[in-house]
Amino acid sequence: MASPRPGVSVLVVGAYSVDLVFRALAGPVAFGSEVWAGGLGMVPGGAFTLAMGLRRLRHDVVWAADFGSDVFSQEVLAAARAEGLDERGFRQHARPLRNVTVALSGTEERAMIAYEDPVAVRPLAELIATYRPDVVVLPYLQYGPEVSAALDVAAEHGARVFMDCQDYPGDVGMPDVAKALSQVQVFAPNEAEALRITGTGSAAEALEILADLVPVAVIKRGGAGAIAAEAGRRIAQAAPAVPVVDTTGAGDCFNVGFLHRRLAGGSLDDCLAAGVACGTAAVTGPGSSAAPDTAGLRAWLARLPA
Repeated sequence: MASPRPGVSVLVVGAYSVDLVFRALAGPVAFGSEVWAGGLGMVPGGAFTLAMGLRRLRHDVVWAADFGSDVFSQEVLAAARAEGLDERGFRQHARPLRNVTVALSGTEERAMIAYEDPVAVRPLAELIATYRPDVVVLPYLQYGPEVSAALDVAAEHGARVFMDCQDYPGDVGMPDVAKALSQVQVFAPNEAEALRITGTGSAAEALEILADLVPVAVIKRGGAGAIAAEAGRRIAQAAPAVPVVDTTGAGDCFNVGFLHRRLAGGSLDDCLAAGVACGTAAVTGPGSSAAPDTAGLRAWLARLPA
C-alpha cells in the first residue's frame, strides 16, 4: 500500500527511554523493604521500540526524538545506529536529556518508575508537513486543540494515524479526547487502559464504545492475545503460551506487527495476528530486544493458535 507522493513510510513521534528492567523479583516491592531481583537488563525503550521494530521489518522510518549529552541518550543513539535507523528526525542538545524508566517485571504484570528531563517538543503538525508520512505513530494518548489541528494536517496529506494510549490521563467522556479519537484511524490501548478510558468493566464492553469513536479499535490483552473491531466486525486472536522473560515493550512490539501488516494492505485478521505474534516474541527477551525481523515474524505467526 505504498503512497505515490514523496515522503517516508512511517513517522514515529515520541521520546526515547532507557529501561532498567529488574526481573524475577523475590517478592512484592514496598516502601521500607528491600527485594532482590534475579536478573537485570538495560535496554533502549520508549518510542525507540516502535522505530526499531518497524525498521527490523524493513520499513522506511523516521523517528522524531531528542537526545542529550548524557549516557542514557548516547546508549539509545548507539542502539539506533546499530539498527540502521534514519537520523533525520533526531535533535541533539548540548545538555543532559535523561529519560529513564525502572521496570519491575513479573511474569504477568510490571510496575514502572519513570523520570524525564523536560524539552520543548517540535510541533506535530510541522513534523507531519515536513516528512509527509504514510502513517504517523503516536505512542500515547494525545488530545486538545493543537493535537486536533495536527491531525487535520495529517488528513490533508493523506496520512493515517495510529495512536496508543499508555498511562496518560483522559477518557472518552471528554470532548477533546472523543474528537482526537475520531481523527485517528487506529487506536490501540491495552486492556487496563481501555477499561479506564471507557469506564467499563470488560474488554468486550470497552471495545464496543471505542468502535463507535474510531475506525479501527484494538485492545491488547497480554497473554490472552487481542481483540479488535472494524466496520462492524469483531475479531479475537489468541496468543501462544511461552515462557515470559519480561513484558516491558510487548505492547509496542504488538503495535509494530499490526502496522507492518496494515502497511502491506493486510486484513484486520492479518494485522491482529501479526500484532499478537510480535508482542509474544517480545516477552521472550528483556525489553524489546526480542522484537522479530521478517523471518522471525513468519516463525511466530506459525505458532499462533488457530
